[in-house]
Amino acid sequence: MGEQTIVRLYNTLTRTKEVFTPIDPLNVRMYVCGPTVYDYAHIGNARPVIVFDLLFRLLRHVYGADHVTYVRNITDVDDKINARALRDFPDLPLNEAIRKVTETTARQYFKDVKALGTLEPTHNPRATEFVLPRPDGKQDMASLIQKLLDENHAYVAKGNEGREVLFRVGSMQDYGQLSGRNLADNLAGARIAVDAHKENPADFVLWKESAPNEPGWAASFSEAGARTEIRGRPGWHIECSAMSEAYLGQVFDIHGGGLDLIFPHHENEIAQSRCAHGTHAMANVWMHNGFLQVEGQKMSKSLGNFITINELLETDKFGGRPWHGAALRLVMLRTHYRSPIDWSVAKLREAERDLASWGLYSWDLNHIVRYYVERETVAGHPIEAVVEALSDDLNTPLALSRIVERRKHNPQSYDTARDVLDSLHFMGLLSRSLIGTFTEGFVSDTSIANIEEQHELVTKYRVAVSNLDEAGAVRAENSLNLLGIGLEKREYPGDVSLLDIRVEASDPVGEAIAARLAALNARDFATADQIRNDLLAQGIQLMDYKDEAGQRQTKWEVKR
Repeated sequence: MGEQTIVRLYNTLTRTKEVFTPIDPLNVRMYVCGPTVYDYAHIGNARPVIVFDLLFRLLRHVYGADHVTYVRNITDVDDKINARALRDFPDLPLNEAIRKVTETTARQYFKDVKALGTLEPTHNPRATEFVLPRPDGKQDMASLIQKLLDENHAYVAKGNEGREVLFRVGSMQDYGQLSGRNLADNLAGARIAVDAHKENPADFVLWKESAPNEPGWAASFSEAGARTEIRGRPGWHIECSAMSEAYLGQVFDIHGGGLDLIFPHHENEIAQSRCAHGTHAMANVWMHNGFLQVEGQKMSKSLGNFITINELLETDKFGGRPWHGAALRLVMLRTHYRSPIDWSVAKLREAERDLASWGLYSWDLNHIVRYYVERETVAGHPIEAVVEALSDDLNTPLALSRIVERRKHNPQSYDTARDVLDSLHFMGLLSRSLIGTFTEGFVSDTSIANIEEQHELVTKYRVAVSNLDEAGAVRAENSLNLLGIGLEKREYPGDVSLLDIRVEASDPVGEAIAARLAALNARDFATADQIRNDLLAQGIQLMDYKDEAGQRQTKWEVKR
């Protein structure tokens, strides 16, 4: 399939959607800017995590999991981190306080993004590990800065707050291609204040001297034969140039991030990397996800609508209750990654309803358990229509609609269930934790809690049968029977009975509804009311209606 799948991606650098052709199909390389861990990640930070996780999944599917390298960095050296450390741990030495801040926030970041259904990147480098030359010889920031000095693309200057090494923007003839800005435009958007010590107001910091009470690294730089010792710290942009090269080389396939990073961050990354090595590009494809606002407004602390991923997952700050990570992910995937998103409680509620109704939680538990048992030994594959949609510049709305279409075709079939579940799994919308979340109250806790045990017992049964261990097979079968799992056996040549799994899981809601209908038909209204109230206490709301033949029927939904 990999050779037949054509992937098209929108390239910010060329402003066109192009056929993606990796430099080396056996080593597809992607770098995405990660968080600056001075605080918990907000939902705007979640969008690139989800977008590029999906691209990672697609590339692995097309080129093979062993042939894709995905790097997402952690920025753990930054003035914002220093300020947070001084605020939160004023009694500790600054370096120790910084370590406390970054360890806590980075650990929470990894936990939060995992809850969003993301795969672990191939590498998660931290900026502080790449400041000075490394024993393994991988590219570091200080050495990269020295290359720029050697090539006359950088210079040392004395600023108001100490000595700095600055990038000489005027030395790069085609600076500004990514953002489409000229130097005058760049000045208007620059983060660094304009100072007289700069040759050009748009020149940006590669390295800056640290005050005695600030964290710093002892580095030595040579310019025109003169050596300068500067205890300091790197600028923002040089970090990603060094870390991407360390794992992906001087030129790689895809660089991603949010629209807000195009200028100055990504523009300056390109300038540093190309000028240091004399290459035509840093990355061949540049991809950027759109902005996110909350309930129609820009997210900001002053408006009180600044929301972290952790708050959505674990508190009632937004919408009055915590939300499952799959619902957060689905809200993101409903909108094409290059379009803006208006984040709202209504969209989260809709996402949860759809997760419950698309099939994952409305299948017979038979299908769910069978699916997980089979997936222990048989790899699943998304339906081709989903892959085709995602291969067209990650068209997630179309991919989701293809899953819904597949769900409608023979919805009671296990083949349909398998295709839908495989496709949801491929898009990161399926996890075992979701079963417990959305089936709580209407599927027996025993059935859910013992899925792992069922897998183990089925495995024991298979081993016993293959070894002609009749006693072991009987013990496993009896244990499965206690969990409500029945086994259907088929005879094969050699008189070996092999397992054909058929789960007979209990359906307490269906049984209760049947008992209530029987009570209503017998005009035993007290019993019928009691059953309704018992189900309501479990979060199940019943709705009576008449079918085409005029017979009383009942359907139910989860009451939120």
